[in-house]
Amino acid sequence: MEKTAILAITKNGVKIASAIKEMFPAWEIFAPAKFADTTNANWYDDSTTSKIADLYKSSDAVICIFSLGAVIRLIAPHLGDKKTDPAVIVIDDKANFVISTLSGHLGGANEAANEAAKKLGSTAVITTAADVNKTIPVDLVGRKFGWSIDDDSTVTKISAFMVNEEKVGVYQDAGERNWWEGDLPKNVTVYDTFEKLEKSDSKGFLIITDRKITGEILKNAVVYRPKTLVVGVGLHGDTTKEKILEGLNVCLEKFNLSPKAVARFASIKKPQDINSLIETAKEFGVSVEYFERDDLAKVRIPNPSVMVEAFEGTASVSEAASILEPKGSLVVEKQKFPPDLTIAIARIEK
Repeated sequence: MEKTAILAITKNGVKIASAIKEMFPAWEIFAPAKFADTTNANWYDDSTTSKIADLYKSSDAVICIFSLGAVIRLIAPHLGDKKTDPAVIVIDDKANFVISTLSGHLGGANEAANEAAKKLGSTAVITTAADVNKTIPVDLVGRKFGWSIDDDSTVTKISAFMVNEEKVGVYQDAGERNWWEGDLPKNVTVYDTFEKLEKSDSKGFLIITDRKITGEILKNAVVYRPKTLVVGVGLHGDTTKEKILEGLNVCLEKFNLSPKAVARFASIKKPQDINSLIETAKEFGVSVEYFERDDLAKVRIPNPSVMVEAFEGTASVSEAASILEPKGSLVVEKQKFPPDLTIAIARIEK
């Protein structure tokens, strides 16, 4: 939570806020100007109703040091949904309890409440079912690795299966394997093939893959997309962003891969960066990694090109760049889109 606001509206609350800021220096304190003292705080003259509205819109998390009931009444007009609402944490005026109030999972309120309570010597109050039942929080699987969910419309249903101890099947063929620490819940079974998963008597499914999934199973499944695909690109200085996107979409569709699993783009280092490639990567929310021609020339690839070697000083750009660092396995060999684009895709082995 990059931008966290601490809102205190009593003298004692300001003291607690000051203690919290010592533990979390990046967090900012907001308090009424009538309590202004030497505390490093943002002192405001407008109403707390107005201030909390501003903080709710502009913060990743809002920590309120006053009663839970008052907080609920103040934030009620601003509630959106769990994807956009900030984390809201409530701490009482004696710091006895640190209550995760809103956006416990996606917003990170549960984690922040536990951390703050531990440092304050307080009791954390967490009420989300997955946490109190110590089972898998379906909406957080792989979040620390940057995984995304393909379609979150089934999250509530699969979460209910999980906390009610209905049978849930798991299949994974890509991504980090240490997404769950300790023993899996007793109602969860891992299957080593997708076919076994489909034929199982599971009521819900967790599928971790960079491949496209279709069929009836999706009605009762949450599909996670780990960042495992590196897109190697060979191109000219005037190759357009539209051409790159079109070629990549053809590759992903042809080889049944998800665009949400793209981890980064890779290419040869040129005297000047090619803006069309940078813009394409931005559209995917990832970066571009560049390699020197001498490093690319050392990589063993299945489709070397004499023409590319003559032009670039290495027999491969797209294939070599995709598998070079960290070492991956080629899942899409070089695809040509004449006259100015080649694309290859490698899977990062976790």
